[in-house]
Amino acid sequence: MSSNFLSPEEYDERAHQLYNEGDYDGALEVLREGLGLYPAAVELHIGVGYARLAREEYAWARRAFEEALVLDGEHEDALAGLGETLLRFGQPEVALATFKKTLELGFHDDLDLMLQVGRALFREGMADEAREFFEIAVQQAPDNAEAVALVGYTQHRVGEDEAAIATLRRALQLDADHAEARIYLANLLYDRGEYEAALYHLDRTVPDDHWDELGIWRLMELKQSIYRLKESDKELEPWQDRLAELAGEPDDIGEMLAEIEQRFADELEREQRGQLELFGALLGELADSQAAAEHAHEVATRDGKAFTGSWEEIVRQLRDANAAFTGRSLHEFMQTEARRHHSLTGVKISSTDYESFIRGSANAGLLRIVK
Repeated sequence: MSSNFLSPEEYDERAHQLYNEGDYDGALEVLREGLGLYPAAVELHIGVGYARLAREEYAWARRAFEEALVLDGEHEDALAGLGETLLRFGQPEVALATFKKTLELGFHDDLDLMLQVGRALFREGMADEAREFFEIAVQQAPDNAEAVALVGYTQHRVGEDEAAIATLRRALQLDADHAEARIYLANLLYDRGEYEAALYHLDRTVPDDHWDELGIWRLMELKQSIYRLKESDKELEPWQDRLAELAGEPDDIGEMLAEIEQRFADELEREQRGQLELFGALLGELADSQAAAEHAHEVATRDGKAFTGSWEEIVRQLRDANAAFTGRSLHEFMQTEARRHHSLTGVKISSTDYESFIRGSANAGLLRIVK
């Protein structure tokens, strides 16, 4: 290859291009070739570290960053990369000390570095620590909408919702096209019950702006309830298509299990119908006594509304209280809500039967079972 005549900087530039294209294998190949010629090139070791990180090869990434720091113990990119790797190894204190060394060395004015470190900490749930780096970035670039928005995300994460809303609005004033900040703000407003304000912001996004399902579910729900759109309305089609894209196509196993579940449900329904015809009087008596016990259930939602009855009746009341589900079956309601709340809370809610759905919703903190 004629690339033997490349300089270390040219190897690094070529590897960066491949990395940015998502070709991590190609980037590593270029970097290895460069290190074969220039083993003391710090930037090439750092490049290997980030390519390994992208491939989730954390032990190799750590080794590459440590080799870079042997050559240059004060290289900011090597320190940031090592810190990210240490987080993956479950060493947050050591990682934070490594990140803070970049501040001690005077790299406060490196905007990209501050945002990189802050994001790494934020991904690991270290919101307070991330906020420090994001705020430093804002001090250096007060008109940078991305840095301002990131401060807003950390404010929300630590429970400062009023401040988060104000910060995100400021970010949108700086850049009205910042879709991520707009979606985040809309979700905050929705959680506060400010539905028209939430729809105002969601309505200013396009389907491709969304990378999780929550904002789309909420936009569709609000359009149906506020604008009285039907689920089949053409205005909702692009959003439904985007939901399908994000959900992905069901695999063969999933389709098979769904078919088996449906067959079982159909067979059970036929069996129950036959039993009712044969033992109508006896089942009627048993149903009456069972209903008396089931009607003792009561749940309360987070907004203070109470629902009583059997598990099925409570699910029916919950569905009927939400205009977006008018005309939809209880099964559709449970599946849709379980999916939406999983996006919000990360807690999986069963939708196989009424009681499991209610108890799963309670476990997710969405309602409280009184009795």
